[in-house]
Amino acid sequence: MIPVSCFLEVVLDQVRYSRDTKLSIAVVLLGVAFCTVTDVSVNFKGFLAAFIAVWSTALQQYYVHYLQRKYSIGSFNLLGHTAPVQATSLLIVGPFLDYMFTGERVDAYHYSTTSLAFLILSCTIAVGTNLSQFICIGRFTAVSFQVIGHMKTILVLTLGFVFFGKEGLNVQVILGMVVAVIGMVWYGNASSKPGGKERISFSSQSSKSQKQESLLESTEQEDKV
Repeated sequence: MIPVSCFLEVVLDQVRYSRDTKLSIAVVLLGVAFCTVTDVSVNFKGFLAAFIAVWSTALQQYYVHYLQRKYSIGSFNLLGHTAPVQATSLLIVGPFLDYMFTGERVDAYHYSTTSLAFLILSCTIAVGTNLSQFICIGRFTAVSFQVIGHMKTILVLTLGFVFFGKEGLNVQVILGMVVAVIGMVWYGNASSKPGGKERISFSSQSSKSQKQESLLESTEQEDKV
C-alpha cells in the first residue's frame, strides 16, 4: 500500500523524498512484514482482489488529499460530497464482487439480532474511521496516513495478545513491532525536516530558469562592458 501511494505522489505530484525518508518507509514495511506475514500463498482470485483493493484505496486516498488541496475545502465538506457516491457504488457493485469471490449471496445470509448489532457497530466505527482518514490526509498526505495507520496494526496485534491469549506471539512478531515503531518515529522525524519530503512545482522550476537566464544575461553584459 505504501509503495503505491509513494508512486502516485512521485508521478502525479512530483514529490521528492529524501534518503532518510525512503529508508524510514522501508523500515516500517519490514517491521510490519515481520509482524503479519506468516504464510505466503498466491492464487488468481486472491491476487486480483488484493490488486484491486490496493490500487483503488491508494487512488482514493490520493484524490482525497488532491481535492482538499485544489479546492481548499475541509474534511467534513469533502466527506459529505463523496460519501453518498461511494455508498451508492458499493451497494451496486459490492454484492456482485462478494458472489464472485466467495460464491455466496448477501441476501441469502440469515441475519440475527447479534449480527445486526455488530453490523451497526461496524458502520458506526467506519464513519469515524473515514472522518479521521479525511482529516489526516487533508492535514498531511496519503503516505503519512498509511505510515500512521500501521500503528493500528501494532495495536490490534498487541490487544489481541492481551485479551485473546498469546498464541502466535513469538520473537519474530515482537521484533517486527519494535522495528515498525522505530520506522514510524524515524519517518516522522525525517519527513518533517527541510527537504525530507517536498513537492517540485512547475512555478518554482520556471522561476529558477528565469533567474538563471537573467544571471546569464547580466554576465554577458558585464563581459561586453
